[in-house]
Amino acid sequence: MLGSHPFPRWQINPKWALVSFLAVILVVVPAHGQQHPVVVSPEVGSDNRVTFRIQAPNAKEVTVSIESVKEPLSLKRGDDGVWVGTTEPLAPDYYGYSFRVDGGTLLDPLNPLMKPNLLHPGSMVHVPGPSTLPWEVSDVPHGIVHHHFYHSRIIGDDRDFFVYTPPKYDPHDKRLYPVLCLLHGFSDDASAWTAVGQANVILDNLIAQRKAKPMIVVMPLGYGVMDFVSRVRGGYDHAVIRMESFDKFREALLTEVMPQVEATYKVANGPNWRAIAGLSMGGAESLYIGLNALDRFGWIGAFSSGGITGDPEKDFPAIGPKTSSQIRLLWIACGKDDHLVDANQKTRDWLLSKGLHLTWTETPGAHEWPVWRRNLAVFASLIFQ
Repeated sequence: MLGSHPFPRWQINPKWALVSFLAVILVVVPAHGQQHPVVVSPEVGSDNRVTFRIQAPNAKEVTVSIESVKEPLSLKRGDDGVWVGTTEPLAPDYYGYSFRVDGGTLLDPLNPLMKPNLLHPGSMVHVPGPSTLPWEVSDVPHGIVHHHFYHSRIIGDDRDFFVYTPPKYDPHDKRLYPVLCLLHGFSDDASAWTAVGQANVILDNLIAQRKAKPMIVVMPLGYGVMDFVSRVRGGYDHAVIRMESFDKFREALLTEVMPQVEATYKVANGPNWRAIAGLSMGGAESLYIGLNALDRFGWIGAFSSGGITGDPEKDFPAIGPKTSSQIRLLWIACGKDDHLVDANQKTRDWLLSKGLHLTWTETPGAHEWPVWRRNLAVFASLIFQ
């Protein structure tokens, strides 16, 4: 049982926070008597090159690992004790990154833009691009992201979920909206799709461009067992805990979260008006929940999914040619360089062998947020049409 703190207690690890704070102090504070140099990090140039800096006068080796960049960037130490490195031009997007200082991983102490994560928090840098990119904030009407807290009887803890309502949503209007359940990946928290994935920005832009229907998006915490997301319990490779987590999360989503959403927001009923999609763990959960609840979800998306049981006959016992007509869209995507691409292809082939119609999308990229932002932009434009 969690306490009455308004934020889930597993997101706040005081011991880790103290160690990280002390590490930052040791890296940033100069030796006594030295003048503190002015350090800016990250710095995005007009040519889309990003310069990273960190003051570590006593360090022997400093690198920075950047999302979508295959090799860590080596930094060079200046006479002032500041380590500096500049990337090649990066495509406009948001990139997670972290410093590696003499073997220890650090957030950027000079950057307030964070990438929240329960196991591997990081920093983020935004390389801006044209307003035509779905994740770029532009001058269009904006929806609202609502943050909800509740006690889960099924899971036995206090937890949260987020709800996006589209522009012009009016709780007193008679209009009903379709609902997308959007699920995060392993080690993420419930904020991932808005804090990192820019889901609300993507929906704002697509709706303004009339590429997507106005919809309500529900983003819950995706664990049925919190021990599942642990450094000491085997993590995602612990099959027994993983399936227990999947099963309890499914029950909590269908019997706790969705009833709260339906009681609070103006949502349409029936599978034609409900979609479920997610990335990585959330993609596997979307298949596991959606394909076993076709009376609830008519639109199903899986982005870089992996890790149910590996036995689709067991995972999806009711799937067959007769079920294909119940599915409005089954959309499966994966990056070409993703370590899960083979597993996704096998899932695709099994579903096709059962007579299901699906859309398979293979894109550039690995297991990373730039791939999933683009996946969401495409999937959101296809559903409820």
